[in-house]
Amino acid sequence: MTSKIKIRHASRDDLEQIITIDTQISGVSKPDYWQDAFKQYNNKPSGYFLVAEADRQIRGFVLGEVRAWEFGSPPCGWVFGLNVLPDERLHGTGTLLLDTLCAYFQEAGVNIVRTMVRRQNRELLAFFRSQAMMAGPYLELEKEL
Repeated sequence: MTSKIKIRHASRDDLEQIITIDTQISGVSKPDYWQDAFKQYNNKPSGYFLVAEADRQIRGFVLGEVRAWEFGSPPCGWVFGLNVLPDERLHGTGTLLLDTLCAYFQEAGVNIVRTMVRRQNRELLAFFRSQAMMAGPYLELEKEL
């Protein structure tokens, strides 16, 4: 199925489909978030907003950025969002998206990619583990306000 998939930079015209995919998967509609994300990451030299498209339909997307020096971390790629339509899963679409994003990270001169996943999101955790990602040297801490 991935032979029809084309990975490309997101366009403003893609936002409606991206919002629909995210709402379907997350259960929460966040159009303002996606509008802001498009503005922030699509127009930034170190930001990437990519879509997987087939037959003029968006099948998935990935959002990432090269970040540097937070808490002493050398420059690395961060994956902020990755979603694929449920019927596209297990067909390589997510892998194509992540591989393409990682290629952009490498072109930017970084050799580490990071992300955060909720412990309860076993499906996404399994996907990232299948991509050879594992726990890194940092520990996320939080406090309820």
